[in-house]
Order: sequence, then C-alpha cells, then structure tokens
Amino acid sequence: MTKLSVNINKIATLRNARGGNVPDLLKVAADIESFGAQGITIHPRPDERHIRYSDAHELKKIVSTEFNIEGNPVPKFIDLVLEVVPEQVTLVPDAVDAITSNAGWDTLAHRGFLKEVIQTFKDKGIRTSIFVDADLKMVEGAAETGTDRIELYTESYAKAFDKGNMEGVKPFTSAAQLAHSLGLGINAGHDLSLDNIGYFKESVPHLLEVSIGHALICESLYLGLENVVNMYLNRLH
Repeated sequence: MTKLSVNINKIATLRNARGGNVPDLLKVAADIESFGAQGITIHPRPDERHIRYSDAHELKKIVSTEFNIEGNPVPKFIDLVLEVVPEQVTLVPDAVDAITSNAGWDTLAHRGFLKEVIQTFKDKGIRTSIFVDADLKMVEGAAETGTDRIELYTESYAKAFDKGNMEGVKPFTSAAQLAHSLGLGINAGHDLSLDNIGYFKESVPHLLEVSIGHALICESLYLGLENVVNMYLNRLH
C-alpha cells in the first residue's frame, strides 16, 4: 500500500498561537503513529513560525516510524538535517517568505546544486526526495541529480479535481510512469485530501508515499484525528 506520512506543521502553528506547549507536538506525533500512520513529516522554515528547529531534534527521539524533514536546502536547513539524520529529507524550493510551497524544482537549471546537496545527505545515509511538478522534463532532470525519489507537487491535480476535471490527474500518471522507468521512487503531496486522495491513488502507479498535513488536520476538527488517519489509510490500500 501507499504509506501515509502526516505533516504536523499545523499542530505546531496551533501551539505557537498561545505559547506554552498545548497541544503537545510530541504527544500528537506519537498518537498519530499509534493511529496507524507510517510517517511523520515536518517542514521547518527559517522564521520558525510553526515547526521550530528544536522540534526536529526532539521528534527524532520519539518518532518510531519514518521521519521526513522537508525544506529549502539553505545552509541552516542542511546543518539541521545532518544533525538530526531523519530517514528522509525532501528538498523544496520555497522562498523564505512563502506561506506554503508553490512550485517544484527546475531540475535542469539547479541540477549541479541539487547533485551536491543530495550527495551530502546520501553520504549520511539519508534517503533524498525532491519536490517536482508533473513535468516530464523536470522528472528526467531529477533522475540526473542522484535523488532516490521525487515528490510530485499535486496542487494542480487538487484544483482540477475540485472543478470536476478528472483529466487533471493525467500528467501525474505520466510523470510517475516515467519516474519509475528511470529508477526513481514516487511520493506526492500538497492539497491532497479525503475527497481526492482515492482517485489519485487509483490513477498514479508506483506511489510509495503521500505527505498530508493541512487538509488532514482541518478534517480532523470535525471527524477526529484517529478517525481521519484511518480514513486516509483505507483510501490508500
């Protein structure tokens, strides 16, 4: 089955809104794992407006599934990942002031940089994934960087699905087929939800992992966190 990694940035946002430690990020992460999720994802940003760099160190001590750290590989982020040594690092080209990720890498223009950073992480035994659009040229470029996996940036699929356009998944099907043929593992994330995850899973072959945060936490406000995690797991079987 496709694995579910839950992004807990929104839990940190809620905690930071009042100061203190409510909700307890570490407890929530452990609970999510106990509910059946196969991974925990965080995406620290330089201003630490949600996940703090110290959270990454503390989570490493208690996460018993796959720990995935996402972010733009600026020097501070690279140092953090090398100190924490998660199971996976996902490289995302987001600007310092970005509210959320909004584009994949241009793997042709940044190939040299990505190769260097990826090798640094692989020397530490950290599996690497890079965030890419469902563009065949970008997938081909990704294969030349030495990355282990790509994470397909799924916002365009989600928008098309919301409008009833089921054709919006086709570029992702093609990108996944090409990536698999090039020896790359396939992850996906961004705006995936209970509504659209099932069709995406059915349509995109070789899908190893999805990372879901914002929608999952919003859905949990009405349906409960344990229930929602299991609803995603059922759709990913």
